[in-house]
Amino acid sequence: MSVAENLTPEVLASIRKMLGELKLDGWLLFDFHGMNPVATRVLGIGGLATRRLFVLLPAAGRPIAVAHAIEQHRVAGLPGEVRTYAAWRQLEEQLSRLVSGKRLAMEYSVKDAVPYLDRVPAGVVELIRAAGAEVVSSSGLVTALAAFERVRTWYAAGQQPTEQGLQRWVMEAFEQAGLKTNEPPIVASGAHAANPHYDPTAGPDTILAAGQVLLLDLWAGTEIDTVYADQTWMAFVGGEVPSEVAHVFDVVRDARDRTVAVLADRWREGFSVTGAELDDVARKVITTAGFGDSFVHRTGHSIDKELHGSGPHLDNYETHDDRKLMPGVGFSVEPGVYLTGRFGVRSEINVYLRDDGPEVTPDGPQQQIVRIPVAG
Repeated sequence: MSVAENLTPEVLASIRKMLGELKLDGWLLFDFHGMNPVATRVLGIGGLATRRLFVLLPAAGRPIAVAHAIEQHRVAGLPGEVRTYAAWRQLEEQLSRLVSGKRLAMEYSVKDAVPYLDRVPAGVVELIRAAGAEVVSSSGLVTALAAFERVRTWYAAGQQPTEQGLQRWVMEAFEQAGLKTNEPPIVASGAHAANPHYDPTAGPDTILAAGQVLLLDLWAGTEIDTVYADQTWMAFVGGEVPSEVAHVFDVVRDARDRTVAVLADRWREGFSVTGAELDDVARKVITTAGFGDSFVHRTGHSIDKELHGSGPHLDNYETHDDRKLMPGVGFSVEPGVYLTGRFGVRSEINVYLRDDGPEVTPDGPQQQIVRIPVAG
């Protein structure tokens, strides 16, 4: 594959869409000596790499590469601009012009929490920050892009993507990335997404048809016996996202974000908070919007070395969990609305409660439902 073959207009449009949803100005890909497999796979590059390479995929506009003068060939065919440098001062000047004032995703993980996505050296992150950019983890972008882009690719190749097929693909991607999981992900299309714990292997396989929502709930860690990341992302296969689907997603997103905001406010003010109280916060947002009867599970579960662990749950629905949240606990925040026989929407993030307040993973939670443009 080449850069031109990888960065097609359709792929770039999908990346721009997701960058907008994550409220990012761009995705800054970095590689040196092939150390960042995410960058090499996205760009479709290989070969000898003895000089630093940066490629900005912006939320608006054409890609821009900053490549060493003797290694411009690595990005030959880039559907954008190639800016060259030779001396280190030239590199820093180019980067400053390119990234200053922008919020950018890179393959960086806070405290190496997700090693397989911590591919950019700390010194490079410092370099980009010194150039005036805000750097956040690309974990959310990579998670959404990889699986949802695979669906688009299958359609483009004339193949019919299915729930079980995408589930198998995610498991293969986990294996390639060195990730472990105790169960395959939930892949639920259309009315199946209205079942919170749908199992795509429990019956006949289902085509990921155009005009349907697609729910992807996946969890994994670096070892089987470790703390997992656990996230749920939503997409719509086909044309414009129907207004009802978009509205339901907005309600779920607002419930998720309101829960984290109340926790952060209470923590900053020195007040204790329980899992039950935070469940009430999310449930109030969804009930006020008219979907209270369709929110049929707790807002979040404890996360430790058991995915649904023994710590406090965000629950005043299935149980009354009045345990106070303490520093060191982890849990999901995953409100959902499930319209039986039609579609369901869930958005899941993870929270680690530090001494100074909540730390949210991913850095840029999903803000809009992702549209997967397909033909047919």
